Amino acid sequence: MAKIPEDVIETVRTATNIADVVGQYVQLKKSGKNLFGLCPFHEERTPSFSVSEGKQIFHCFSCGRGGNVFKFLMELEHVSFREAVVKVADFSHVDLATDYRTEADAPAVDSKTSQLIDLHEQAAKLYHHILVNTEMGQPALDYLHQRGLTDATIKQYQLGFAPDQRLLKPFFEQRQADYQLLRQSGLFIENTAGELRDRFTERVMFPLRNASGHVAAFSGRVLKKSDDQPKYLNSPETALFTKSRLLFNFDLARSAIRQRGEVILFEGYMDVISATQAGVPNGIASMGTSLTTEQIYALERTTDQIDICYDGDEPGQRATQRAIGLLQAHSKMKINVIQLPQGQDPDEYRRAHGDEAFQQVMQSAKETPIRFQLRYLRQNRALETDSERLAYLNDVMPLLAQVHEPVELDLYLKQLANEFNLDQSALVAQLKQVRQTTAATRERQRPTPARPRPAANDPAVTVHQQRAPLTRLERAERQLLYWLLHDRNVWARVAQVADFSFVHDDYQVIYTLAQGYFQTHETYQSAQFTDFIQEERLQQLVIELESTISLAAVTPREIEDYLKVIMDEAPLDAQIRHKKQALTEASRLGDADQQRQLVIEIVRLEQQRQANKQV
Repeated sequence: MAKIPEDVIETVRTATNIADVVGQYVQLKKSGKNLFGLCPFHEERTPSFSVSEGKQIFHCFSCGRGGNVFKFLMELEHVSFREAVVKVADFSHVDLATDYRTEADAPAVDSKTSQLIDLHEQAAKLYHHILVNTEMGQPALDYLHQRGLTDATIKQYQLGFAPDQRLLKPFFEQRQADYQLLRQSGLFIENTAGELRDRFTERVMFPLRNASGHVAAFSGRVLKKSDDQPKYLNSPETALFTKSRLLFNFDLARSAIRQRGEVILFEGYMDVISATQAGVPNGIASMGTSLTTEQIYALERTTDQIDICYDGDEPGQRATQRAIGLLQAHSKMKINVIQLPQGQDPDEYRRAHGDEAFQQVMQSAKETPIRFQLRYLRQNRALETDSERLAYLNDVMPLLAQVHEPVELDLYLKQLANEFNLDQSALVAQLKQVRQTTAATRERQRPTPARPRPAANDPAVTVHQQRAPLTRLERAERQLLYWLLHDRNVWARVAQVADFSFVHDDYQVIYTLAQGYFQTHETYQSAQFTDFIQEERLQQLVIELESTISLAAVTPREIEDYLKVIMDEAPLDAQIRHKKQALTEASRLGDADQQRQLVIEIVRLEQQRQANKQV
């Protein structure tokens, strides 16, 4: 396995705009010179994640993570440096020699996560092979064809079939897979004797991929309906798979979601696959459960708009209502509901009307959440009676109280007034009462402000917020180090200072590494220098300097001031601190002569420090 040369790495880096790579995972918006978005490494509601296209680095001002484009993929997808380089090269269409790709194509054998992923990838290939190439898979293949799926779509999603035979266990045993790993994979069921048997049998298999595109679990649909078998059977939760976090098709749809500026939330896997085949590639689905806050957060980092397109039957309408409530409570995304006619589900509609009609209805059938809820609340009501009408209007008013657009609100009120033969002013008066009551209730329920406390399982969300204020010395060191890296004139000036060194070790180590860096690099590039440093802690310090210090011009006088603080004031401060400690000890021992001598020395040092500040 050949090491990737630095010039090849630099070719990949310079061919890539970090914003394009990060933009596949984070919705970025311009603010000043940089781009900002919600950090993908921790949950937040106010964007603190910054990307600098000029410096080709990222930095989160909350959690402190930062680095170049390779570091971003390493942190987010938990891959090695080599794998990150290969991924970025593929993204930017940079050709790499086969020798450089070896590690990226083969998971590390000492990584449990990689081994579990490898098991699932192999299982997916086996299930797919059985579906498309064997006689036992033919009934399942016929079923998918009857559902309107093409061979290309079946291949794209790597759909498969698990027959009513124990194939998976001997398949892995032939490859000498570790027994304990098989137990933990979720691919098998273990009996009391410790024997393993295939979890999935007689089911059409849907591989469930994580955000990085790796198979993390499966969902199997029964081929023949049975009262004692669930229609869909999902893998149990494992080290790879948490159903509340994973979104079906998110890895494939993410690019289309960003391009179209919206995501379509479907109810089932077949709806998503069918929509993709019909030319609507920005669809996703939750894992057979209600939408979760974790899934909402993943979507919110990617887009500003979500369209809910659940089944048109009563359970689907209830699920839509729940999804609207959850989204309104936990997201700022704009919400639409796509209401298909005749109560059909999306897959049924596509097969009945064709791809073009499906594409059109995905745009034309959008309605606001309020419009959907107005219709939803009508269900099972006898609106021809006065009591049911009043009950309906009482349920509707709190919804309308949330509408703040005057034109939209007037439209709804007019429609209600016309339908129920009411005076619109009466509806306005009732709406005003509802808003007053709601405001009063919220005021009573408002909790007493409490000092926020970090969650016990939340790792140092903010290194920067927890750090003590910088001393004058450290501010000078940081500024001088920054300009040493960016300005060759400053570098030449400091090189003339005999016995110069930084007081704090981290800054001195970075300065020493920079000396080696400039022996082989004519110009400074922060994204390149962080790879040269290699040590994680020092990398983050450099990124922090790049993200917090402005690149405004520096004057020779400012450089002299920084040097003076580091070379003169810092040693004086240390001496004064040591003398005061000695004075405390002399006082404790009752040594009057030593006390007098130390007081004289402290006064002299203080006077020298004051004189230095006045120069």
